Formats: sequence, structure tokens, C-alpha cells
Amino acid sequence: MPHTKDDLPDALYSAAQVRGLDASLIAAGTPGFELMQRAARATWRAIVRQWPSATELTVLAGHGNNAGDGYLVAVLAKRAGWSVRVLAVGDPQRLQGDAALAHAEAVSEKVLVEPWSAQSGLRGVVLDALLGTGLTGEVRAPYADAIAAINACGLPVAAVDIPSGLCADTGRILGAAVHADLTVTFIGLKLGLFTGDAADVVGELVFNDLHAEPQLVEAAAISARRLTVGNLPRLASRAPTSHKGKFGHVLLIGGDLGFGGAILLSAQSALRSGAGMVSVATRSEHVPAALARIPEVMVLGTSSANQLMDLLQKVSVLVVGPGLGQASWGRSLLSAAANAPLPQVWDADALNLLAEERVNLPKDCVITPHPGEAARLLGISTAQVQADRPAAAHALSKKYTAVVVLKGAGSLIASPDGRLAVCHQGHPAMATAGLGDVLAGLVGALLAQGMQAFDAACLAVWLHANAGEQQGKNGRGLAASDLIPAIRQLLEEQAPCLK
Repeated sequence: MPHTKDDLPDALYSAAQVRGLDASLIAAGTPGFELMQRAARATWRAIVRQWPSATELTVLAGHGNNAGDGYLVAVLAKRAGWSVRVLAVGDPQRLQGDAALAHAEAVSEKVLVEPWSAQSGLRGVVLDALLGTGLTGEVRAPYADAIAAINACGLPVAAVDIPSGLCADTGRILGAAVHADLTVTFIGLKLGLFTGDAADVVGELVFNDLHAEPQLVEAAAISARRLTVGNLPRLASRAPTSHKGKFGHVLLIGGDLGFGGAILLSAQSALRSGAGMVSVATRSEHVPAALARIPEVMVLGTSSANQLMDLLQKVSVLVVGPGLGQASWGRSLLSAAANAPLPQVWDADALNLLAEERVNLPKDCVITPHPGEAARLLGISTAQVQADRPAAAHALSKKYTAVVVLKGAGSLIASPDGRLAVCHQGHPAMATAGLGDVLAGLVGALLAQGMQAFDAACLAVWLHANAGEQQGKNGRGLAASDLIPAIRQLLEEQAPCLK
């Protein structure tokens, strides 16, 4: 998995915000060429640490500041006695400013610089210094061809600042992107390194602030924050005199015929995540299975919404949607939930019915769409959602005045007040059915224990992802229920029940 080091900062920036930070550093007295030299030294140190026995470097350079970093890394490698070549994909004569100075230094150090061609052989460690964070459109030739050559070479690959072809703002691959084993990034972490396609191309991420003055960095606007152990919202510990009535009563609504397992997974997750009491409203046919699997849960066999009315007066949080279906049974139960003045979590078919605009979402709820559900809610395609996941999360939060968990690689949590959090943990073994049901129940349990919606969503997503990462180490065949005991353990480690 990428991002194995967690000594990274929490703050995430857009490409424009990082350029602003760079300009602030220069305005405060650090010359741009000095910053470029610092970036090169940081990259060189990371390469030597990553591949200590390597002695050969091939740099592929474009014609921006990213290329300047590459030329200076080549100088450092040459001085260290490595065999070094720079393959210029961008014409060196087009280099300007600090990048031109870097090229001149490489030439003066007698670094071999030659034009790149499809026949150019790559050797040793390959350094991607092609395209930086300013890329917004699709990668075109000759850069697309150079990227393809890097990806086909089978050699160790490092990227300067960001893998060429990855959008720094959205994490989308812009037609083609370098698949790096190591990415060394500078000044501020880019949001696009942590969501969307990033996990496939970033490799291990190393960050260097280039000795930026902390006050300048702290004063700058940010786009999002990473969820880390150090900044997670925390559940309060419990007093010795605690009782079940203090920790909420979650009612989970769902499980139409043929979909009974989903609501049971969600209920089990809510129970094991600390809710004081848990009830399930589901099809009468599922009551025996529910009682057999989770006898601690109160189960109401429900054939119509009228049967919910008394229970809705007694509970504190609703989780609606797992296995709900889109037939008349599910529609009627969702309508009853929508009129209840309670904190709610809507997932799965509740979101599909919401997209049909036959029901209104109560304010201050949490919705947990995957990209396909998000697309239906926004009236766009799934590809459009994935092309700019941060924008989609913000749009959903604004449209529904809700906290939004946009699931997927690099899950995003958006609040109506504009906050955005990113969780980049997880494991590909989590690509299996039922995990969303577990997440919905977990969010409901945290709400029931008194957490605010954004905090509950952030903590739930982090617990869910890290439990999946932990269990995913056993490989394929992960079942959604495998996460539940791991979530319980992580929650206790993160926020002990007793002081």
C-alpha cells in the first residue's frame, strides 16, 4: 500500500495553494533556485535511502520547474559517482528561470543530456521529472509516450513532486500517469496524492517542507485534512456508573426480502461499536435469523410504516437503507424515517430512492454514497464523480445540507460548512460486498454516543478503513463481518472506554 509512512503533515492543498506557498517563501527571502536545490537534495536523499545499492540514474525531464529539479538531482548523482543520463523530453532551450539555471549547472557538471526518443533505453533508477502539478489537461505526445516507456521498463521509478499525469487537485489520471515506486513531494501535500487514482501510482510518499517558515504555512488556506491518529475526533471515556440509556438507541431500517443480511451486518456493527441499545425494523421473515445471529438486538417484524411509529418515538438515531430495496415496502419505511426529527444515516437504497426525488432528506444527516450512488444523486455520470471527487463531495454536501462520506479509494468526508477530510488507508481486499453496511452501522453508533455528524463520519471512516487494512493483510476472501471485531479493538485503542 502507498503512504506507509505517517510522519506526513495533516494539511492538504490544491496545486494553486502550493504555488502560493512557494511564492510566499520566495517573497519572504528564499530564492527560487535555493528552493529548487533543496527539493533536489531531498529527492536525492530519498532515492539513496530507497535503493541503497543503486549506482545508475536515468532522468526524464520536461521543460518546467519539475525538470529543473530533475537536472539538479542528476548533478548530485554525478557528484556521487553514479552513471547518469538525462533524457530531455522537453526541449532544454525552452527552459526558463530557475529551471534554465538547473540545466546550465547540469551541463557544467558534464551530465550527459540527450533528446528522448522511443528508442532511448532506460537504465538504473528512473526519475520522472516530466510534468509537475500544473497539469490540468490530458497528457499528450511526446509525454504520453515517455510515460508509457517508464511504465514498461520494469525498473525502480521515483517521481519528483507528483507522478507525471496525476492531477494534483483531484487524484485523477489525466490520460496516462507514471506508476512510481517512490514520490518525493515538497512544501505542502497535494490533495490529489490521497484520493482517486493516486493509490495506484504514488508508491511510497516522502514529504519535505524545504525548510518553509511554519508561520507562512500555518497562515495559508488548505483544501482538506488527512485523517490520522493524531487528529481523530475522540469518543469520551465512560464513567463507572454508566448505563445503556446514556449511549443512545439506534434503529436500523432495511432488509427487504432477499436482502436480510445487509441490515444484520449494519446492526451488528452498531452493537459492537458501542451503541447503548440497537433495534432493527425488517421483514418478518428475517426475524428468526436476526434473533439467532444477534440476540442482543431488538427486532421488529415490519410489514408497513405504521408499525414504526411507536418505535420512532423511543430511539435516538436512525440508520436507513441497508437492504432496503426500492419496492413499495422500502419506500414506505423510508418516508416514515424522513419525517422523524432524528439524526440519521442514509445508505444504499435510501440514497437511490433519494435520487428519484420522491423523498426529502432531513437536515443534518450523514449520507454514505459510493461513486455510482453519488452520480445518481448529482445527476451526472460515475466517471464525472471520479474525475473530481472533492468537488462531488462538496456538491453533495451543499445540495443536501448533509455530511457526505464519498466512499472509494481515498474516501472523502465533506461537511456543509466546507470542511473536507480524506482517509487514504484501506486495502484492495476490501473490494467486497457488505462493507458499506458495516460503515453505516458504525456511523450510527457513534452518533448515538453523542458525536457530531462530521466527527462521527470522520472517526467511522478511519476505523473502517484501518480495520480493513488490518484484516486485508490476510489477502483475498475478506468478509464484511471480519471488520467488526477489528473496529471494536481499534476504537478501544483510540478512545479507551475507561480512563
